[in-house]
Amino acid sequence: MSIQEVFSLNGKRILVTGASSGIGRQIAQSCAQAGATVIASGRDEARLQAVVAGLAGVGHGHFACDLGDDESISDLVKHVGKIDGVVHSAGISMLAPLRLASRKHIEDQIRTNTVGPMLLTQQLLLRNAILAGGSIVFISSISAHIGVHGVSAYGGSKAALEGMARSLSMEVAKKKIRINCLAPGLVETPMLEAARSTTGGLEETLARYPLGFGLPEDVAHAAIFFLSQASRWITGTTLVLDGGHTVG
Repeated sequence: MSIQEVFSLNGKRILVTGASSGIGRQIAQSCAQAGATVIASGRDEARLQAVVAGLAGVGHGHFACDLGDDESISDLVKHVGKIDGVVHSAGISMLAPLRLASRKHIEDQIRTNTVGPMLLTQQLLLRNAILAGGSIVFISSISAHIGVHGVSAYGGSKAALEGMARSLSMEVAKKKIRINCLAPGLVETPMLEAARSTTGGLEETLARYPLGFGLPEDVAHAAIFFLSQASRWITGTTLVLDGGHTVG
């Protein structure tokens, strides 16, 4: 197999959650460019349609799903059929120091960032929807690894996701299904732009990123690596993508 074939997603069917915006949208676009047939999922039907309409290649599809609703998850799994991989990109982040956080603030993030991806994965595995040799990728965050002011609930939800993924990797290894996480730092997305406008700039934060803030493509390229045969010997791990932020 040539190096181009090893990194290719030709002939693979990939489910991407959170595909209607930000990192998830870029992952859907990049997977399609790498040859995959993409099933884009998210809560906004109109935005999903727009994303799928712009994907390279043919045969892509979309399905609106609310990961906070069991019936919606079940409908997605029935719709998606057999797949070679899934990227769990759907998630939410809300700022609040823990001493001021409400139960709703905490539970909303854990439900969306941890419980939703776990239940979707459970249903996919129960239906044998993920083919042998497939790959599951969870989008985590560097806040699961370092202390960040105001994101205790969010960081906790992502740390739980990584802990779950390590154990899950052992449960599905007999089917040669790989489980890995990507933990990006700050990435140039509409969410980051909103933070800029709210805080009046992120120059101090940017100075702590030796290689600067990331781009959605940086995360998407790493996702393609984990979805492709290039990562066939890697499971149960987390790849930190942060431009050197956590090195110092």
